[in-house]
Amino acid sequence: MTKKEFEGYLYIEGGVCAAQGFVANGLHAGFHSDKNKNDLGMVYSETPCHTAAVYTQNKAKAAPVLVTQENLKASGGIARAVLANSKNANAGNRNGKETAIAACELAAQELGIPREQVIVASTGVIGEPLPLQPFQDHMQELVSGLSREGNSKAVNAIMTTDTVPKEAAVEFLLEGKICRLGGMAKGSGMIHPNMATTLNFITTDAAVSTEMLQRALKDVVKVTYNCLSIDGDTSTNDMVAVLANGLAGNQEIREEGEAYSCLKQALYIVMMNMTRMLAADGEGATKLLECCCEGAPDQDTAIIVAKSVIRSPLFKCAMFGEDANWGRILCAIGYADAEFSIDQMDVELSSLAGTVPVCRDGAGIPFSEELAAKVLAEEEINIHINLHQGEGKATAWGCDLTYDYVKINGDYRS
Repeated sequence: MTKKEFEGYLYIEGGVCAAQGFVANGLHAGFHSDKNKNDLGMVYSETPCHTAAVYTQNKAKAAPVLVTQENLKASGGIARAVLANSKNANAGNRNGKETAIAACELAAQELGIPREQVIVASTGVIGEPLPLQPFQDHMQELVSGLSREGNSKAVNAIMTTDTVPKEAAVEFLLEGKICRLGGMAKGSGMIHPNMATTLNFITTDAAVSTEMLQRALKDVVKVTYNCLSIDGDTSTNDMVAVLANGLAGNQEIREEGEAYSCLKQALYIVMMNMTRMLAADGEGATKLLECCCEGAPDQDTAIIVAKSVIRSPLFKCAMFGEDANWGRILCAIGYADAEFSIDQMDVELSSLAGTVPVCRDGAGIPFSEELAAKVLAEEEINIHINLHQGEGKATAWGCDLTYDYVKINGDYRS
């Protein structure tokens, strides 16, 4: 999957370790039966970080989400470490918070920092007790192995049904200072966000206040992770956290302006790319679907329309079957919960193989089934919708719905 280029921003390697002062590690602690699979990871900053976060809006929030919220409130938005495990979500457990707090204490003690400066996260099966023993047995090893090259070990530790690691990082200038921002993400199923999605951790060496970082994160989440849908299920454990340690040496960003816009764009680039990676790696997926809606009365309407198409099971199945059944797009647009007219709507399907217009002025038009078959045979499919009713536009991402999705989720706990 190709990355889109943005002037003034250079893609670099390193993920969460791309920025100055950040180290990471991951190892097998015993949560997962496969001894070759990392299941406990950590990201750490050598100095305190201004931290912003957004969380799942699912009412059944997992214990780590609740503990992280409490920790950041107690620390005044300051964090230095992220501790995350896979295979067990620590959700729906009577002693879940106790375990999450104890895990934070173990990490804090080994790192020599306050417990409130630890972000804790879990992902995996819901409703199974999370043992504390693996944290106790492996915390010293996890901390002692922290390194600037540990990003790949850390991202592997948070993967569940993911088939590929998801990392992105960029380098850019702020007031003449070289800054870096990078992140890692996991997620393949149970993805239909509301304020966040999956587990995502982002780091930067840019100096920015907690308030402005939170503002940027909230705005960017709206047009990236919140525009992603794999299967319509909002997880109990969703979390996005951004840590900024200021080691780049730029003047701290405390208000909107050129520097803030530059940082916000870097955040968008990294989060947008990881959103695309998450969509492309949906459970059982064979195709990345990108739906762009423009000409909407406003941006919120464009988001609603694009997401309605992306989350439609019937449309997702049609894309798996490489069937240009555009009526399923029309149906999904028609039940989108927003006020607009479809009488002027145009729809096109495109990929590297070409473009097929399928609708003009709200009605179907003749098209080449042969060309459509070639277009839909590609691994990345674009759906372009123009409502012709305003300046609002947005993009949403998803994937096709395949036989393997059912197989994976029919036997998820094994």
